[in-house]
Amino acid sequence: MSSAVELADLRHATDVQKLKERIREIRRSILEMTSIRGLHLGSSLSCLEIIATLYFLKMRHSPHRPRWKDRDRFILSKGHAAPALYAVLAEAGYFPKEELRTLKSIGSRLQGHPDLRTPGVDAPSGSLGQGLSIGIGMALAARMRGSRSRVYVLAGDGECDEGQVWEAMMTAAHLRLGNLVLIIDRNGWQLDDRTEEVKRKVPLRGKLESFGWVTYSINGHDIEKIIEVLDSAEKSELPVAIIAHTKKGNGVSFLEGTNKGHKLKLSEEEYLAALKELEAKPVCE
Repeated sequence: MSSAVELADLRHATDVQKLKERIREIRRSILEMTSIRGLHLGSSLSCLEIIATLYFLKMRHSPHRPRWKDRDRFILSKGHAAPALYAVLAEAGYFPKEELRTLKSIGSRLQGHPDLRTPGVDAPSGSLGQGLSIGIGMALAARMRGSRSRVYVLAGDGECDEGQVWEAMMTAAHLRLGNLVLIIDRNGWQLDDRTEEVKRKVPLRGKLESFGWVTYSINGHDIEKIIEVLDSAEKSELPVAIIAHTKKGNGVSFLEGTNKGHKLKLSEEEYLAALKELEAKPVCE
């Protein structure tokens, strides 16, 4: 007879496998969306596993009650990766998948950066560097009203050039916001060049820890590892930072690890090649 631990492990493995299958479909949706409007394909693909894991295996939320008071909150501070968030929200049932094709159209609820008009979006984005400050307000409010709500903020590594990010880090540590998690998409690129060429981040982990954050460094495409550190974060009495090492353009070989997918509209030939590659890629990867 199987033990409770064995059954839990089996359930976990099944959930992860199902999520990998969903991610393949979501990645295709992102590819289709950005082929129409040419909006930040590379940045969206680098953080997809992170957002999908949060929405499908970790966060407490409901597309049927998008304003449920005690839901967990997600803030996409690197708002240019909105296609990834929209595709996940559509897959989760917040709005019809057909609406994804309206991305950045006049009158659409799906604009270039997250907007509060979009069902499931908890915070707007525009100028980078502000998401963590918003997250602090949400986390503090949840603690004050005795809610179990947790707040997850996804930021870019280039975004960490902003001074407001580090001011917010000091504040969160001072307030001991154990219900706040910052995930940094460490894909190594920003608008103009590699992050280390624009403004050196190394040693990023050491800097975060010196600001009083419990800090982890993981492969941001490894769903099992993402779940593991998010589980650990729930036990922390201090804010948690996760440095998620990723590949910009993950899943499309001719974009991976480059800045080619930064606000790029693929040619028809490139789109078909990328689509063929995604369909051929084993789900277990």
